Amino acid sequence: MTKLKLVIGNKNYSSWSLRAWIALKQAGVEFDEIRILLDLPTTYEQIRHYSPTGRVPVLIDGDITIWESLAICEYVTETYAPQLLPTARAARAYARSITHEMYGGFHSLRQNMPMDCRGRYPGEGMTLEVQTDINRITSIWRNCRQKFGQDGDFLFGSFTIADAMFAPVVSRFVTYGVKLDSVAQAYADAILAFPAMQEWLTAASNETESIEHFPL
Repeated sequence: MTKLKLVIGNKNYSSWSLRAWIALKQAGVEFDEIRILLDLPTTYEQIRHYSPTGRVPVLIDGDITIWESLAICEYVTETYAPQLLPTARAARAYARSITHEMYGGFHSLRQNMPMDCRGRYPGEGMTLEVQTDINRITSIWRNCRQKFGQDGDFLFGSFTIADAMFAPVVSRFVTYGVKLDSVAQAYADAILAFPAMQEWLTAASNETESIEHFPL
């Protein structure tokens, strides 16, 4: 079997790259990592070598190319790791709904609190619109933990693509010192302690590139 290739951006800043990367790690699939530095004059054309969009992440599986993080997570689930979605129909439907909501929403949070794993900016970026996004996100987390999370520490007990989609949000909450209720904080702590997340954060802390106000 041809080894997969995952094209990602800077680990400190690229939230979409983190989503695909952590899903692959949890799937236990071996892959080569191709890191392309973002926000440079050559970035777009370098990524275009792998993807028609010129954006990361991109997964290459032999002659198959998948771009967009949610599409990658779904491809990995159906091809390599069905355990990345809950088996029960109600939980599976809920997981699909919140992954798509995360993928397409929460624009105020993205714009005002861009991912910066190394940074610490408590209180910065908070607006009424951002607080509305935070309230909705923590409501999702509480509902998942109450309805489906009894068998583990993650949204549906064991780690799923829903957790992959929300992992960068946890990083943002740390960076900007967002205060959480006890249930949301316990979930955030579980994500932060997850071995793959620790590996990503360590690598991000060792990067030397700096991009100012990069909203991803």
